[in-house]
Amino acid sequence: MSMTIDRINPLEPLQPGKKSGRSGQPERGKESDSISLSSEAVEKAELYRAIELVSAAEDVRAARVAELKAKINDPSYINDTIIRATADRILDSFGL
Repeated sequence: MSMTIDRINPLEPLQPGKKSGRSGQPERGKESDSISLSSEAVEKAELYRAIELVSAAEDVRAARVAELKAKINDPSYINDTIIRATADRILDSFGL
């Protein structure tokens, strides 16, 4: 027993070299596609971009670290005034 399947709608098969009626160029005078974003979507996009920039930023400010290392290594920098100020800040941070 053999079974055949007939076409429901007559379709013209694609033939190489045969061009369709369209040139591929947009027709002049017709409206182009556009997109509209809500203000909420714009705000979220800006927030996302800001988070990406912050995430990509370095955690350590190399110039500031180098400056502090130079100060600490300078024997004239560490004196009684600096030691007292540092001790006061430490005590203040503990609420004492």
